[in-house]
Amino acid sequence: MRESWFASATELAREIRQGRMRAAEVLEEFFARVDRINPAINAVVLQDREGARARAAQADEATARGVSWGPLHGVPVTLKESNDRAGTPSTWGYPAMRANVPERDAVAVARLEAAGAVIYGKTNVPIALADFQSYNPIYGVTRNPWNTDRIPGGSSGGAAAALAAGLTALEIGSDIGGSIRNPAHFCGVFGHKPSWELIPFRGHGLGALRPIDIAVVGPMARSATDLEVALRVLAGPDEIEAAGYLPRLEGLARPLASLRVAVWADDPRAPVSAEVAGRVGAVAQALAAAGAEVDERARPGFDPSQAHEVYLQLLWAALAAGMSDAEFQRQLERVEALAADDREWASPMLRAQTMRHRDWARLDEARTALKWAWHRFFQQWDVLLMPVMPVPAFEHDHRPFSQRSLMVDGVQRPYFDCLFWAGLPGVSCLPVTVIPTGPGREGLPIGVQLVGPAFGDLKTIQLAQLLEARGFAFVPPPALAQA
Repeated sequence: MRESWFASATELAREIRQGRMRAAEVLEEFFARVDRINPAINAVVLQDREGARARAAQADEATARGVSWGPLHGVPVTLKESNDRAGTPSTWGYPAMRANVPERDAVAVARLEAAGAVIYGKTNVPIALADFQSYNPIYGVTRNPWNTDRIPGGSSGGAAAALAAGLTALEIGSDIGGSIRNPAHFCGVFGHKPSWELIPFRGHGLGALRPIDIAVVGPMARSATDLEVALRVLAGPDEIEAAGYLPRLEGLARPLASLRVAVWADDPRAPVSAEVAGRVGAVAQALAAAGAEVDERARPGFDPSQAHEVYLQLLWAALAAGMSDAEFQRQLERVEALAADDREWASPMLRAQTMRHRDWARLDEARTALKWAWHRFFQQWDVLLMPVMPVPAFEHDHRPFSQRSLMVDGVQRPYFDCLFWAGLPGVSCLPVTVIPTGPGREGLPIGVQLVGPAFGDLKTIQLAQLLEARGFAFVPPPALAQA
């Protein structure tokens, strides 16, 4: 087994359960690692070392009695800051929420701990969880462990950076616009955006009880096996629905040689770099070499531009639901002042954030049609490969959104092109697993999305495991491999 801090959560749990390692010793190794590495990247922003030490000691006492707490017995983990942890701030990066200290754990957090995890801290986020970068006035800027001049992604940027740097064994992120997927891509780790409501959202909404449209919580890890372990721990209805149903998740039932794989490597609506498209192609080639049927022309039966428009409007509406009355009133006033033909970058967002319920219902109907189109598509194909983002990690840019852009193979593109690849499967609530494919020519990681049918979460995760065995695996950032 490699060093504790780069081992998988599954490996660590096995070693601790079998008495070859002590949970307390593993935890102290992670603390020493945080002290050495975290100051340069600022991924872990809150710690409860004494609480974690007490929990690790209890895990070791349980081991001595021959008792296992579960599949994550004694494993040190962190949480994205937006996940409620009793006695620990959940601010979403808002200075006004510094005093928001929940009294109980989020459902996902409670399930993680019930499976044996030793939760020792929280990781950084952008304000409102609404950026592809991770910085805020409370906790500062998080940097990419592969190159601190580059972003780690967002909004689960601290989570991905902590995993890549060996500061935690497992993380719980969240995703509405790629917030699990783009940090996994930028930092070279695995991430899984689950089917909507497969994992309860309660405890991830600044006090809200309801799930947020499109948004999910899900695992991030250094191995695809850890994703499956975590998904099985976290999945299942909240207690208010538990009397009525349980999820029935089917795994990958067929070998690679009989899989049908569709490939969507680029698109003129949001062009990706040749290098990013090439990595999608490399995964496709690996599957083809294993005997899978691969098709680069197969597409679900809808107009991608229309699907992206539906996604953006539902996304902006979902993000507006948490506004205060005063904030919402200001948005209404801004919309009323817009000219009918105003198409500046923020205007569609303002209109979507203040739409009537009748308009939202029509969008939801259009989204349902997209879901059926995906359903028919996945009756023919097992998985769809696509990029996560147009480019690898780019430099920090804290200017207003209206002043930001992306450079894609020397061509300037809109900043929010990043949402196109997140939204295609996201708006239809589909499961997506991101796998690392290794660093590119600038030494920065590149990930690929494996998109599956609704509630096909285990299918994409288990395919990720097979690809991991073929070399699409986590590798430590070179500067930190021996640090």
